[in-house]
Amino acid sequence: MTGDVLPCFDASNLVLPEDAACIVTVPTTLDVAANHGVVVASKDGGIDQENYSLCLVDNLMQKPTVSELVEGHAILDDGRALLDTGIIAARGKAWQDLVTLAQASSHTMIKELMTNLVAAWVPAKHEWLRNRPLGKELIAALGKQRIFSFCSYDFSFLHFGTSAEVLDHLAGSYSGLVGRRHMCSLPETTACDIAATAIILSTKISSGVSVGEDSLVYDSVLRGRIRIGSQSIVVGVNISEFHGYSPQIINGSTCFTLPDRHCLWEVPLVNSAGRVLVYCGLHDNPKVSVKRDGTFCGKPWINVLEDLRIQDIDLWNSTSQDKCLWTAKLFPVMSPPEMLNVGMWLMGSACDPDGKIATLWRKSQRVSLEELHRAIDYSQLCTDASKHQSDLAADIAKSCMNYGLLGRNLFQLCEEVLQKDTCLTLCEELLSFFPCHGDQYSGVLPQSREYQVKMDLLRTSGDLSTACIVEEKVWASIASETAAAIKYGSKEPSSGSMSSTHGKLHPRKAFVELPVRVDFVGGWSDTPPWSLERPGCVLNMAISLEGSLPVGAMIETTEDHLGVSIEDDAGRNVYIDDLASISSPFEESDLFRLVKSALIVTGILGHKILSKSGLNIRTWANVPRGSGLGTSSILAAAVVKGLFQVMEDDGSDDNVARAVLVVEQIMGTGGGWQDQIGGLYPGIKCTQSFPGQPLRLQVVPLLASPQLIEELEQRLLVVFTGQVRLAHQVLQKVVTRYIRRDNILISSIKRLAELAKIGREALMNGDIDELGSIMLEAWRLHQELDPFCSNKFVDELFASADPYCSGYKLVGAGGGGFALLLAKNPSCAKKLRQSLDESSTFDVKVYDWNIVMPR
Repeated sequence: MTGDVLPCFDASNLVLPEDAACIVTVPTTLDVAANHGVVVASKDGGIDQENYSLCLVDNLMQKPTVSELVEGHAILDDGRALLDTGIIAARGKAWQDLVTLAQASSHTMIKELMTNLVAAWVPAKHEWLRNRPLGKELIAALGKQRIFSFCSYDFSFLHFGTSAEVLDHLAGSYSGLVGRRHMCSLPETTACDIAATAIILSTKISSGVSVGEDSLVYDSVLRGRIRIGSQSIVVGVNISEFHGYSPQIINGSTCFTLPDRHCLWEVPLVNSAGRVLVYCGLHDNPKVSVKRDGTFCGKPWINVLEDLRIQDIDLWNSTSQDKCLWTAKLFPVMSPPEMLNVGMWLMGSACDPDGKIATLWRKSQRVSLEELHRAIDYSQLCTDASKHQSDLAADIAKSCMNYGLLGRNLFQLCEEVLQKDTCLTLCEELLSFFPCHGDQYSGVLPQSREYQVKMDLLRTSGDLSTACIVEEKVWASIASETAAAIKYGSKEPSSGSMSSTHGKLHPRKAFVELPVRVDFVGGWSDTPPWSLERPGCVLNMAISLEGSLPVGAMIETTEDHLGVSIEDDAGRNVYIDDLASISSPFEESDLFRLVKSALIVTGILGHKILSKSGLNIRTWANVPRGSGLGTSSILAAAVVKGLFQVMEDDGSDDNVARAVLVVEQIMGTGGGWQDQIGGLYPGIKCTQSFPGQPLRLQVVPLLASPQLIEELEQRLLVVFTGQVRLAHQVLQKVVTRYIRRDNILISSIKRLAELAKIGREALMNGDIDELGSIMLEAWRLHQELDPFCSNKFVDELFASADPYCSGYKLVGAGGGGFALLLAKNPSCAKKLRQSLDESSTFDVKVYDWNIVMPR
């Protein structure tokens, strides 16, 4: 119910009463309060914390004067008042009452009830409410409950009450967050003049148009010689070229001009009565009267009447009528070219030496803003806007297919196009570009991207069965692209790699133990296809748990059999005598697909060693399932490293890390390089990847002092939450968003990679507190990438730990597993550990850990 307010706050910090309604408020100055709704909170009882207060509501006020605020006890001790943000929550019994009322009411009644909803929860407003439509029904249904005020001291909001405020927000401190071009069609820069600071949204502009600095043009079509001044707003306007207009009307004008600091918008009227072009000055207040120096187009009314040579009676029918812009019959209902020329005359950007425009204006049917407010066809307004945006989306999609490398989010464009009746025709037209589109840009356009676009178009057109087939090709392409970038595949070893004596092989045995990894920041930037196309950077470290390296594999040759025997730490085993049967893709239910994938990638299945002996492979991972510590990839690294050692092949950490990246793709779990890097390379390291053929990995160990290591080990708690989640389920959602070129996701992952570099600098400087701040920002970004990477239990755990911590996050993809809690100091770490160990609320385990340092 926020209306013209955009709130900016952390909803997870709201403290809402269980069985009551609650309205969110924020302290504000009295000048702001005088123009908005004000909540009077009870001075008795309530909860008053550092960041918020929670009190019963005593009264509600609407645009009160200062004297009314004083009399109503609405002014706080610091001289401010509580602003009604319009955010309302109802829980428990209050919510049940609302639902019961809704079920017993018609749609028309509900619309009326919502107008005065909050007053029903405030006893002081009941007398007023009884005289309102359906007021008694509201009091009877909801009056037994009370409403609380949740006052957030960290809350901020942007008010969009006036056109000037809109431009102020877009050009002010938030300007860096503003996208200045979105869903628009623009000509080449030499054919028009559009200022760099102008904001063009959902608009089609042709050659010859000029838009000044800091102006906003939204949902419009501008063709021909049109000049939009600086700091102006144009909304919903369709201005065509002047060609063909009557000379008597044009009066010598060759273009339409909207002066600086003006607003222009166009609206349809009910009953198909035409459309009206409306305009005024940016700072005009429609309700300020002529007597109080009211203005039109920035000029006092006295000057306006004199310059246009018109009388009061032309604008206001009655002498008793309040004379202001709101009631002035200014805006004519006539043909578009006539409205444009009359508009320029009224705004002062065109002359009328012979009085023809003034005569045309006087004779026309005219409406005031007050009349217009009741006569706008809002349904048609929304329909026109929707169709306009769909047409733009369709044109952009065609251009993307015709001229580009599928760099836009075609999925989002398809969602826009779905609003069009011609959606199926458009999708069929776009699908006709396949498969020749990929052939045209072979070697430049990733095949996975091409398949993803095709799948989105098929789903939009309703061909779901074919879309499912193409989806399989998407993931297969990512796997093959990863293998190509790593330049890894089944390979025949050289004969020199074999050692034999009289045809007999010496028994070989490999024993590999590895640590797990915890990641501070940068995850997702290591994951294909991101890492195949864009730079990545991750800051993580290798740790032992409970005094041991928890992940390992033992591989040995045997002459007892010629096949492969695999056993895991749960005692499950399988024997494979037919090595040709080991081939991908593997079923998700296959318990041994990790080892089988490693056998394929290392090339040992074609190695001579298996022609005269078999293999026994045993694996273990002494960490909880779904830990988020990279166990799957690190276990794959242990197996791959062991197989290379048995083959006497290149078992370097770099080679193993590359091989595991392919193993993850063959397994179908996806995954990037950070897990195996975290486990294979000791200590803390900042690893960067650079796309290319092959993919380049640069592992930079952190040269940490003993003091830094000691402090980090004292302050960082590694906690198993008991919440389990499979990372590949999260991974598929995030990778799909990336292949679709989701702009928000791309900017978030870029920031994560940037934070990894900042985090490395912080640790190099011994600033562990800064690392905590980075962890918090990384956790926020992870929740943007996947809203389900947290849950109620994790949120409550972090809220409980917050007073002790400078930072916290879940490791890996989130959703459960292990959490990192970075305490403010060693003393806070001890208190937090004791609190968790003794807690009956959180069934978690705090692990002893140490950084695994280089030998």
